[in-house]
Amino acid sequence: MTNHETYSSPLATRYASPAMQQTFSYRGRSLVWRDLWIALAESSANLGLDISAEQIADLKKHRDDIDFDRVAELERELRHDVMAHVHAYGEKATKAMPIIHLGATSCFVADGADLVCMQRGLRLVRARLLGVIRALREFCLEQAELPVLGFTHFQPAQPTTMGKRASLWLQDFLLDLENVEDALERLPFRGVKGTTGTQASFFQLFNGDHAKVRKLDDEITQRMGFKNTIAVCGQTYPRKWDGVVLSAISSIGASASKFATDIRLMAHRRELEEPFGENQIGSSAMPYKRNPMRSERICALSRYLLNLAPNALETASNQWLERTLDDSANRRIAIPESFLAVDAILLLVQDVSSGLVTYPRVIEQNLAQELPFMATETILMACVQKGGDRQELHEAIRVHSHKAAYRLKAEDGVNDLLERIKNDPVFAAVADDLDSLLDPSKFIGRAPNQVREFMYEVVDPVLESRADVRVPDGEISV
Repeated sequence: MTNHETYSSPLATRYASPAMQQTFSYRGRSLVWRDLWIALAESSANLGLDISAEQIADLKKHRDDIDFDRVAELERELRHDVMAHVHAYGEKATKAMPIIHLGATSCFVADGADLVCMQRGLRLVRARLLGVIRALREFCLEQAELPVLGFTHFQPAQPTTMGKRASLWLQDFLLDLENVEDALERLPFRGVKGTTGTQASFFQLFNGDHAKVRKLDDEITQRMGFKNTIAVCGQTYPRKWDGVVLSAISSIGASASKFATDIRLMAHRRELEEPFGENQIGSSAMPYKRNPMRSERICALSRYLLNLAPNALETASNQWLERTLDDSANRRIAIPESFLAVDAILLLVQDVSSGLVTYPRVIEQNLAQELPFMATETILMACVQKGGDRQELHEAIRVHSHKAAYRLKAEDGVNDLLERIKNDPVFAAVADDLDSLLDPSKFIGRAPNQVREFMYEVVDPVLESRADVRVPDGEISV
């Protein structure tokens, strides 16, 4: 059957990048298995086991020569995926067949490959996050001074600036970067631990030499690109580590969903839009529509991602004694899907961040409709400073505000509060100053400075110290 006749995950066919798909592909994982067998053979030989240079060379020569049809045939016969690969590898690397997988258990390659793939995946996620942070930094600085109506409880509140609002998104992604880098730094390797974690098989192979078994564990760990090996484990590495990793990447879903939800809310107000292609169709029925479909997709994928981290912890909580196999099928799905989902999300977030379009005139109109209410305290204080009666002024503003609000909500939608104040003799002392008192820039506090301080003092040092970390091949595919 062709790919069109069988189910394929949309994460692979529609959303995730080739780089992340290759990281968790069957071939990619199988090659890591072979790298582990090569590392085991080389390290064992270095420590004195009877493994020849010719056998190691044979393993390396046939490392990329994987006959997946033969592997599938062997697995149907043996009912064991690791042994199917051992035999298929040995049929190619015939000189090395007697020593492939020597002393190891299935978890040596299965768990080892999971950790390698997660390490590689975390590095890619880290690069994607930095791409997002760079894009949002530019937007924040560009929009640092643009006043926009602020909201609390999604009710009009004190103005802020578009750049300040966006800086909150960026700050969330900075925290995600810290979590991902922490997981990447701490992630240990399983190494060679044996059937129940006692290293008994290797202890036998090295004739009871504790130092050589420890050296073997350390050397393979270093060969596979890890700083640390797990001190103790059962047959598997502790599944708590899956929870640590998936928690770090799933939290990106919360940041991304907040980012995308804010964009959807502002798109409804016609203040800001995600990129919209020249020939893009917003709706099959309504040609005028400009639906924020990328932001909606971010929210959809984030919701899925957020539900995978608890799954990893539940799996960890259900491990029996030294191990049980009811983790295997679950992890085959949950770990790769988490990485593919976060990869797709970050691709979308960077794409949207790089092409956000603001509409200053609409922003100004929306702010002007609410600003008179917010300026009442400023007007009140200005009148008092010119000799007015605070209580009389307060009552006048209260009456005018209620009448203006009623007209705004129940009649023609016009906010005439400023006009009412201008026409009231009690405010005559500031009548000529009212327009300047309602300058939006006077209501945004330190927002522009806060944005610049955040970028120059917090964000830029992060980016400068990681200048060499880039998204592979500049991929942006949505």
